[in-house]
Amino acid sequence: MAEQRRDTRDERDAGEDSQGSPEVRGRGVPDDDVARAWDELVATARRTVADGLVVGTSGNVSVRVGDTVLVTPTGVPYDRLTPADATGVDLSGRQVLGTLRPTSELPMHLAIHRTTDARAVVHTHAVHATAVSTLVSELPLIHYMSAALGGPVRVAPYATYGTPELAENMLRALTERTGCLLQNHGTITYGSTLSEAYDRTAQLEWMSHVWLKASAIPGHTPTLLTPTQLEEAAHRLQSYGQRR
Repeated sequence: MAEQRRDTRDERDAGEDSQGSPEVRGRGVPDDDVARAWDELVATARRTVADGLVVGTSGNVSVRVGDTVLVTPTGVPYDRLTPADATGVDLSGRQVLGTLRPTSELPMHLAIHRTTDARAVVHTHAVHATAVSTLVSELPLIHYMSAALGGPVRVAPYATYGTPELAENMLRALTERTGCLLQNHGTITYGSTLSEAYDRTAQLEWMSHVWLKASAIPGHTPTLLTPTQLEEAAHRLQSYGQRR
């Protein structure tokens, strides 16, 4: 009987209705908003695998809905995630949705959500970006898209994954930036939407790839942009794209 009572409590804590849809009770967040956000989070996580930015479950994704941060659960292949697996915490890290344990990199995600206007965070182990993180303390200005991340992309000093120390190193590297490299580890970016955070990750990996390719040519040194050229690009990027 004790086991049966615990299972019932777990289901209640998970916030699942009879259709298996995630709920966040008492937090001012409509259930359908959470369900849509979870679906988008899962799609983004699967995209990191499809695009080769992570292997297996090595990356993680989060999105904020009200005061709840939905996150990928630790150690679960993304293609197995369903609406009933929705996992969420509050800004203190207390689990408020689901029974699966949140990502081991929760300290990094929460540090960003607590200190910036981020609504979404994407962390990957992208190959080229991770390689760059072992070589330099800052990604050289190989392309003007560095401006889309706020300026030269810094490398956060190494610390063990999932630790407060790593989160602190990351926050320093993210000062006035929307993305950084994590030494001997990978990338992390944030944005106002999952699409924006993901696009910044993809751009960071692409720039890292370009720099590594250019640096590998014997007898040649890549031409880099000057701070002034980057500033000019940043100004033009402010009006890039369609206006609504």
